[in-house]
Amino acid sequence: MSSAAPAPVEDSTAARLRALLGRAPTAVAFVSGQRFEVVSDEFNHLFGFGDDSDLAGQGTRTVHTTELAHTGVHERAAAAFASGQPLDEEIEYVKRDGHRFWGRLQASPLNWQAPSGEALWIVEDVSLARAQRLQPTWTAKHDTVTELANRREFERRLSEHVGSRRNEPVSVLWLDVDHFAQVLNGMSAEVGDHFLYGLGQMLTGKVRASDLVARLEEDHFAILLPDCDQHYAQIIAEKIRAAVASYRLHWGLHRTRVKASLGVVQIHATLGTVDAVLGAASLACTEAKAAGGDSVRVFVSAGGFEELAG
Repeated sequence: MSSAAPAPVEDSTAARLRALLGRAPTAVAFVSGQRFEVVSDEFNHLFGFGDDSDLAGQGTRTVHTTELAHTGVHERAAAAFASGQPLDEEIEYVKRDGHRFWGRLQASPLNWQAPSGEALWIVEDVSLARAQRLQPTWTAKHDTVTELANRREFERRLSEHVGSRRNEPVSVLWLDVDHFAQVLNGMSAEVGDHFLYGLGQMLTGKVRASDLVARLEEDHFAILLPDCDQHYAQIIAEKIRAAVASYRLHWGLHRTRVKASLGVVQIHATLGTVDAVLGAASLACTEAKAAGGDSVRVFVSAGGFEELAG
């Protein structure tokens, strides 16, 4: 009596992909032409599909509000892919029940050598964030490229600490990207903006929720560190310097790495204005750049700097 043939063993790569799509809290889909081939559970849930229904096998028109909107997305994606860039934009989508929401679509080819082939879509619901950005108060306080605090808001928050009689130590970091213009030479302004956005998000992830990261102008950033003395500010600055040096900026086919110089200052009585504090931090950063970059300097007194190995 012959025994039953053993069940075929699923390829390990396919099994991993299946587990990832079923468990990862990210809305991911693989798209070929104008059809969803494979979608994650989160992608289904985001658009109101579930156990009794699946977007896999359906046309991408299903999630768009109009035929015109659907066509426009695919045309912009094709143009972006052909130029070596992903598509990253906010789109109004429609759920299965007709409810509309704003999603951030990040789409890129699986193979950049065949940009018209299968693509990867990642969608995030940004309805709340978008509504906040449309408020006049948000625009007045934030940099539109990086979505960090702008210089005006940073100075306002810093002014709350300058001259304060509280005993809480407060420090400021000033960060300049080394040779950023040369790094981006030959790249478009759009690529540069995406690099700055990614760098800003990375910096935010390296500090506490109570800290404030701001883009002051161009490739100049500042970080406000409440309840942080000079000693700990030095440690944070060195960690940020190392993180920037090891961080890879990427956007489509564009890949690059940068390094940064940082200046550190703790607010004290001799720095009695916002301009004085920022000036001290900037001077320390300039000293770091003059030393070759990729380093940290601490402002300790008028005309004095302390080197932190970098």
